[in-house]
Amino acid sequence: MLSAIGFAQEEQVIDQVVAVVGKGIILESDIENQYINYKMQGGLSGSPSEKRCMILEDILYQKLMVTQAEYDSIEISDIQVDSEIDRRIQMFIGQFGSQEKLEEYYGKTMVEIRMELHDIIGEQLLAQQVQQGIVAGVTVTPSEIRSFYRTMPSDSIPLIVTEYVIAQIVKKPPINVEEKLRVKEQLLDLRKRVLDGENFSTLAILYSQDPGSAKKGGELGFYGRGQLYPEFEAIAFKLKEGEVSNLVETEAGYHILQMIERKGDFVNVRHILLAPKVSPSDLLKAKNELDSIAQLIRADSITFEYAVEAFSDGDNKNSGGLLLNPYTGSTTYEAEQLDAQVSFVIEKMKVGELSNPVPMKTEDNKDAYRILLLKKKTKPHKANLKEDYSRIQEWALQQKKRETIDDWINSMAKETYVRIIEDYQNCVFAHEWNAR
Repeated sequence: MLSAIGFAQEEQVIDQVVAVVGKGIILESDIENQYINYKMQGGLSGSPSEKRCMILEDILYQKLMVTQAEYDSIEISDIQVDSEIDRRIQMFIGQFGSQEKLEEYYGKTMVEIRMELHDIIGEQLLAQQVQQGIVAGVTVTPSEIRSFYRTMPSDSIPLIVTEYVIAQIVKKPPINVEEKLRVKEQLLDLRKRVLDGENFSTLAILYSQDPGSAKKGGELGFYGRGQLYPEFEAIAFKLKEGEVSNLVETEAGYHILQMIERKGDFVNVRHILLAPKVSPSDLLKAKNELDSIAQLIRADSITFEYAVEAFSDGDNKNSGGLLLNPYTGSTTYEAEQLDAQVSFVIEKMKVGELSNPVPMKTEDNKDAYRILLLKKKTKPHKANLKEDYSRIQEWALQQKKRETIDDWINSMAKETYVRIIEDYQNCVFAHEWNAR
């Protein structure tokens, strides 16, 4: 979220100490920064005073965690803090469109923004580590899971939509040498045209196969270390302003780069990407091979599990070819979470049925083929212990963790010095802060 980056330009904050927790202080600006940014993002509910009270309690909780971290001698390294700062700044730049727009909006340089974020993110990471320690040993027993489910009001038991478990066998045809040479020669020709005076941006718009940057003349925007392909990054940070690189090979294909600007550990380059393509004949060979494998499985000559281990080129071959849901990290998918092409094939299949070979794009955007196995399909239903035990177990565990944290806050708030100014004494808090 964008809180913790300074003041929005349209509002002025008169600062004062609002609260003290142990040795830590909470300023009016801390609350106002978050309030303004919540408002910008449409994340406000309730009255302004209620929202400010909620923000104050969130910060009180964080300061209490930091106090405990100091007591337990927990430390966060500068490397951890800097890594998180890099991640968030890149996210902010993505939201604003460029580093310049981010700096312009907040009226601060990137150096000032990073300095302002350093202590705030350091405290957040400390608080996260303390919280993880508080709930580290929390588990739920089968009787607690059943009790949790029985106490759920019948009208609030969630409806579980249709879910799928799917496995695949993938064949990735290799790219032949002739195609790689063709792409390299084309890219070398484009590089020569730039060196002879043609505009890099124009050529990127015309020829680059990176859809995200081609329309912007190949410009990527500012990226920090560790955020680009290693081979790409190694060259990018060595270029001088306006310099054009030699060919760079990454998982995506072949690139030439031109330095636009470097600011400390951030670089902004433009590039032209050309990706070698799999030949139609090699694709057909992969399809035919999968078709033969599918026939063997249907004839019970080999098992699907054996075929995955013996023949699949997929990264998930060691997990039986199961597709992993990127939204949840589990092997179950709701219909809208499926790739459109997978959804089109799967919705016509019965459980246990194997598809014919279907085309696909790999993670690095290469053409390939796969066969799909529908391993499981559920019907829409209200959550119940028989079909959804693991899901209910997770709900029960999360509730127990929240209760454990609430108990810890209420206990520690009584033992820790907490003072809140009179303007916020009327806040209705979720915890017993015992403020003096």
